[in-house]
Formats: sequence, structure tokens, C-alpha cells
Amino acid sequence: MSTSTPETLEPRQSRVSRQLDPGFERSDRIFHKASTLIGLSTLVLTGAIGLFLGEQSIPTLSHYGLAFFTGTQWQPEIDKIGIASVLVGTAEVAFVAVCVAFPLAIMFALFISDFAPRRIKSSLISAIDLMAAVPSIIYGLWGFFLLQPKAMDLSRWLSQHFGWFFLFHVDTDPNAAVWQQSRYTSSVFIVGLAVSMMAIPLACAVMRSVFDLTPLGEREAAMALGATRWGVVRTVVLPFAKGGIIGGTMLALGRALGETAAVLVIISPAYGINFHVLEAGGQTVSALIAGNFGNATKAQLSALLTAGFVLFLITLAVNYGAAIVIRRSRSGAATEI
Repeated sequence: MSTSTPETLEPRQSRVSRQLDPGFERSDRIFHKASTLIGLSTLVLTGAIGLFLGEQSIPTLSHYGLAFFTGTQWQPEIDKIGIASVLVGTAEVAFVAVCVAFPLAIMFALFISDFAPRRIKSSLISAIDLMAAVPSIIYGLWGFFLLQPKAMDLSRWLSQHFGWFFLFHVDTDPNAAVWQQSRYTSSVFIVGLAVSMMAIPLACAVMRSVFDLTPLGEREAAMALGATRWGVVRTVVLPFAKGGIIGGTMLALGRALGETAAVLVIISPAYGINFHVLEAGGQTVSALIAGNFGNATKAQLSALLTAGFVLFLITLAVNYGAAIVIRRSRSGAATEI
């Protein structure tokens, strides 16, 4: 018959649980603390930028009120300032860029991850990464001198065959013997094509990395059931990488929303809401700020910073929405190591 000591009769609730020491090395602890500090500093810096822009926006919002968001003219000399037209222009450039970049990025990513021969796969990955590192001003000059002369013919062709659709309508006769080329230059469409070339490598890099994480077991199971290579991509890779596809697209959208140099080089500044993307003229928030920042008075500078604050909030909302979608997706889950 066993005897019970007071220690064994002690209720379990009163016992103090001990935490296990993970036993990190000194270098691991330093890396963990440094990473935490960098993450917190990034959060603090982003918040500081938002607070600064918000504070600088108070005089403009107090003076113009809601008219600042509904006005379409930017004429500070007569005290008429509104960003409705530049917000529409920003959305149009981003829309064109994403419509072009999304299919090309996903095709490039699928080719690199599933169809490219092994001997050239690393070279293709390096080429995509190199494209993402090219300065935006280079893309702007390329778009102005090389892309625009060819894109004018494409714009005219779209106007000829799809002019019944309001986006492709141009207020001129595209079938005239001597057609007005100036109506098709420096348009939102051409800017969107140039910006899409900057968005493609960013989206492609994200999508390709997620495609490569597809579990090998699921790929082999699909092939064992008789699926072709495209069948494996369609039934296994694409469903698994849904979050990565959305995340890469949102990253490309964020790049398109904030692009400045290429837009400033190519587009012909024009204010007023115009949904005809093939016509010359347009403006974006970032190009508005860059083009008027140098000669702005104190009141005009506050208005420009207010426009920047609106763009900051839009970009923040897009990135936050992308993060939610990625977090709820299946990408990267149950990946075999």
C-alpha cells in the first residue's frame, strides 16, 4: 500500500508550469531581436509618414472641404483645386497596366516553374529579377521613344474595330486617309503599357515562387491518375497558388498606382474626367505631385501633400486587402520539405 506525500496530494491547479528554454544560440537571439526591431521600425516609419501627410492635409481640407475630392480642375491661380480627375486617371493607368501585366506575368511564371528546361530556368529567373531592378525612368524613355510610335497604330486599330466601346472611342475618324496621330499620342493607354512592363517582373517573381512551393506529392498524384502537364497545372498548381496569384497582382497594382517617372515622361497633362483611354491627355496623382512640386507655394504644397495622402491611403488599403486574401488562401500550406 503506497503512501502519499503532501507533494503528491497537491492540486494540479496550484502547480506552477515551467516554460521550456528553446536554447537559442547567441547569434540566433541577436538575429531575432534585430529582425523584431527592423519590423517595428518599418511600422513606425509608415505610421509617421501617414501622420505627417495627414497633418499637412488639414489646411487644404479645411479650405476646400469635399470639393477637393469632387473637383476636376487644378488651377491654383484662380483657387480651383480638385483631384477627382487625377484619381480617375490614376485608376485608368493602373487598370490598363494590370490588364496587360496579369496574363503575361502568370504565363511567364508558369513557363519558368513548370515548362522551361532546367538548363535555362535559372537564367530566366535572373532575367526577371533584373527587369524588376531597372529604374523606372528607363522604362519611361523606352515607352516614349520606342513604344509610343508602335502603340499609336495599335490604338488606331482598337479605335477602328472596338470604337463602339466607350473605353476605345476616340473623337476623330480613325479610317481617314490622313488620320490624326496627335490624338493617339501621350495617352493613358500608352502609359499603361509602359507601366505594365514594370509591373510584370514583380508579379511574375511572386507567382513563380508560389508555383514552386506546390507539394510534389500532389503533382505526382495527379500525374499518376493520367493528368497531362497542363492538367497538373490546371488542377493542382493554380488552385494551390491562388493566394500568390492574387498577391502578385496586388503588388503589380501597387506599383502601377504609384508610378511617377514613366508617367511624367510619356503622358500629356490634361485635367477633366475622360474615360477614353486611347485619347491623348490625362494625369495621375504621382505625376501631378512631381510636376508641380518645384514651383508650388505653401498653399499649393499643402494641396499636393493632401493628394499624396489620398494616394497613400489607397495604396495602404490595396496592400491590406491583398494581405487578407493571401492569409486566407491555401498557398504554401502543407508544403513538403
